[in-house]
Amino acid sequence: MESHEKENKYIRAKERVREIRKFYTNLMFYIVFITALAGLNYYTNELRYPWFLWAALGWGIGLIFQAFKAFHWLPFMGKDWEDKKIKELMEKEKETNETRWN
Repeated sequence: MESHEKENKYIRAKERVREIRKFYTNLMFYIVFITALAGLNYYTNELRYPWFLWAALGWGIGLIFQAFKAFHWLPFMGKDWEDKKIKELMEKEKETNETRWN
């Protein structure tokens, strides 16, 4: 039982590292592409209308949510919350079934 628990912890840690790496990769692409769009915007109209900010805003919002998930800043998005909620619902179901037959 103990080795199974260690294996589960390892799998969860590996998954979390994958999420963090994915976030940093997306952050790098965000910086590169938004910088390129800003350069293109400057080249085409010297930033009289900074349209690249719309792309930065949209992509940035998605990046923020990805950061929340990767770094577990929102408790309802984490694996621990899911596990606790599953256990809670299973207990509630068990209690309901026990009281129904008594």
